Amino acid sequence: MEASSADRIAALEAELAAVRAEMQQFTYTVSHDLRAPLRHITSFAQLVQEDAGPLLTSEVQGFLATMTDSARHMGVLLDGLLEISRIGSMPIHLTAVDPLPLIRDICAELTSKYPLRGLEWHLPGELPAVQADAGLLRLVLSHILGNAAKFTANRSVGVVEVTGHQAAENAGALELEVADNGVGFNPALQDGLFKVFGRLHSAREFEGVGIGLVLSRKALLRLHGAVTISAVHNSSCQVRILLPLAPGG
Repeated sequence: MEASSADRIAALEAELAAVRAEMQQFTYTVSHDLRAPLRHITSFAQLVQEDAGPLLTSEVQGFLATMTDSARHMGVLLDGLLEISRIGSMPIHLTAVDPLPLIRDICAELTSKYPLRGLEWHLPGELPAVQADAGLLRLVLSHILGNAAKFTANRSVGVVEVTGHQAAENAGALELEVADNGVGFNPALQDGLFKVFGRLHSAREFEGVGIGLVLSRKALLRLHGAVTISAVHNSSCQVRILLPLAPGG
């Protein structure tokens, strides 16, 4: 039995090493091989615009602008894929983290990002410490709170409320809820929430490429946490994050 267990462990370690090697190759391909053609497209489109711009019709100039914008958008998508791949392999350091200072800092950044918006943040007075990697937790909270701010853009006042309590189904976990009065989404489309580049609203309505929730869920899995989302179309959205409490928290 001991030899069999050792063989299984060795096989799993070999499989993990192979996955990591494959991910490194993917990361190299995304960051180098796929970017070179994009750089050529944008560079040569710019050269054509500079050298022949006055001779081109407005329609052809529009074609060039669309080509350049599309290449730049592809670069943003590649950045997203690269970030997703890194989340799964980056080293993490689990320690006791107070999430409230992170939340307050992110809310202040978002208020500065949207200076002309009416944003109201309703935050708890205190929260227990969680067992997490501070960098990954900040990434998760930035995407979740950023979405709440973004999707309340068409409200006269965007209201975002953050609450936290011991999870009912797990005494050793903190449940953070981020609720907003934004546009929500059609619950029938909920399956698309955690798909890479999945969007439930058009790019004309709201910025972004549809990777924030994917990154958040992947980061939370590494933190032994979870995320669920519910919404009422054109009314509200609630995001619930489960995180393990820090020992003694």
